[in-house]
Amino acid sequence: MASLQNVPTILRKPIKRWRLAFATIYFSRTLRSLLHHPQSNNNSSCSKLPSSTPPFLVLDVKADADFSNVDQTSLTALVKEKNLDQLLGFGGVEGVAVALRSDVKNGIHGAAKDVAWRQEAFGSNTYPRPPTKSFFHFVVEAFKDLTILVLLVCATLSLCFGIKEHGLKEGWYDGGSILVAVFLVISVSAVSNYRQNRQFDKLSKVSNNIQVNVVRNEICQQISIFEIVVGDVVCLRIGDQVPADGLFLDGHSLQVDESSITGESDNVEVNTSQNPFLFSGTKVADGYALMLVTSVGMNTTWGQMMSTISRDTNEQTPLQARLNELTSSIGKVGLTVAFLVSVVLLVRYFTGNTKDDNGNKEFNGRKTKSDDVVNAVVGIIASAVSILVMSIPEGLPLAVTLTLAYSMKRMMADQAMVRKLSACETMGSATTICTDKTGAWHGHGGTEEGLYNSSGEAFNSEKKRSGILMRKKTDNTIHVHWKGAAEMILAMCSSYYDASGRMKDLNVTERMTFEQIIQVWLLAASDALLLPINKFQEEEHEIKEGRQKIKEDSLTLIGLMGIKDPCRPGVRKAVEDCQHAGVNVKMITGDNVFTARAIATECGILKADQKHEQ
Repeated sequence: MASLQNVPTILRKPIKRWRLAFATIYFSRTLRSLLHHPQSNNNSSCSKLPSSTPPFLVLDVKADADFSNVDQTSLTALVKEKNLDQLLGFGGVEGVAVALRSDVKNGIHGAAKDVAWRQEAFGSNTYPRPPTKSFFHFVVEAFKDLTILVLLVCATLSLCFGIKEHGLKEGWYDGGSILVAVFLVISVSAVSNYRQNRQFDKLSKVSNNIQVNVVRNEICQQISIFEIVVGDVVCLRIGDQVPADGLFLDGHSLQVDESSITGESDNVEVNTSQNPFLFSGTKVADGYALMLVTSVGMNTTWGQMMSTISRDTNEQTPLQARLNELTSSIGKVGLTVAFLVSVVLLVRYFTGNTKDDNGNKEFNGRKTKSDDVVNAVVGIIASAVSILVMSIPEGLPLAVTLTLAYSMKRMMADQAMVRKLSACETMGSATTICTDKTGAWHGHGGTEEGLYNSSGEAFNSEKKRSGILMRKKTDNTIHVHWKGAAEMILAMCSSYYDASGRMKDLNVTERMTFEQIIQVWLLAASDALLLPINKFQEEEHEIKEGRQKIKEDSLTLIGLMGIKDPCRPGVRKAVEDCQHAGVNVKMITGDNVFTARAIATECGILKADQKHEQ
């Protein structure tokens, strides 16, 4: 009963504590409300005190980016296996973009926290680099040469027996000279390779840092390829390297060279319906596009493939293999001769057929002292070792190393970097050099007010032309502009503007006149370009498969120009040097055959009497 009487007292204490806590929370929230929302405006209808306050606090904490609807494994498998069914399960490319918190037009937000969250969730677009090789590594590599090992063994034997026979003052000459030669070979080779390796590491960091165009927060900007993250929208054009695995968003006539992945030389067409998959490391051969990045770094198909390839650094060049074979053959012959000489000398000594300076036999059985026998045997072995040492060409590795080092220094003066000395010897085995025609014509056009780009077709290596659609806002007409190879564009024209600006029909006679002009320019090693135009109303414009089709016929020729790219200084001399050295130079180009012949003749690839040969 006493305990029951104390129940109100026991319950009263927690109630007091709750009331105290409630009053404290109420006071703190009221004070914070007054500090954050002062009554600066007399017309404000906000009350100073809240009407009711719950006995708890609500904290608004912003959560990190949520990628729970997608994981890296499924994204990697999606592109690697080209799984269209899995892509449809995501809801298409747009569904993947939504799952990655990206926008197909505006890209990701691009803030530092957003990029950091994506790198933490999907990784960064970097690949593990092999550790930097130390100088000691190149010293060890130099010691692996078979010739060096044979010379070291011979030098050690010669040094030991020379000191034993002639004393320290004169006995170290032969062995010491060989050791000095070996030291010079190892030093020159290791120092040269180490310096070149450091220079290549610096150059590779710069050359691999490719700038890529991406769309972030509705703005097209250039970033480093290492800064690309999953969800980025990347702009691709002809010649660009695909920076990561991804999906095709939008574009025109996109052709990709996937030979680095599949080994197939034919370009692959990428589109939204049948093949929207893009792989890191491939090259854009034609067209342009926007892509959505789905995998970066080691999660890409290229990264996984590179991780399974082992690097074999022990492969010998032909010169190294032949030198080792020569050294081995000479060593075997020298060892055989040394062994036979030692056997003959030992037999003659122990049979008493050798005499000293006084004419007495050197070996008289038990009468000969043991020290005399040991000295005689050591002398015989030293003679055999001398024969073996003399048979090894100890100066050959040094001569080859110095020659290659000198060649590498000369190549560096011509801005040709050589990572290994042996590469100079490998290039000496080249018999044919195939090169492209250097130099390209780039057009820089201004933007005319009142016109805007409606659609376009990038330069096509097969059609050898590029076109663009321009819509004029004032009269809502569409203008078609083409430029490209003369013979291709001329076939698309049905009329032309004469010198006075009047439009005329392009009949057979006028067409032959233009063809003759083009032929003369091509024979003069000039690239002939034609500029046609067409104009029509927007309702007459043809739309095919949801895309605007650029008209390719009934065009009006407005201009014909010839562009000559002169032979660069020093090219003709370089070609003559290669031909004098027995190296055949070939030029590979997609230009007109007449232009190619004229350029090859100007550069010295073809002689004057060869210009009519195919």
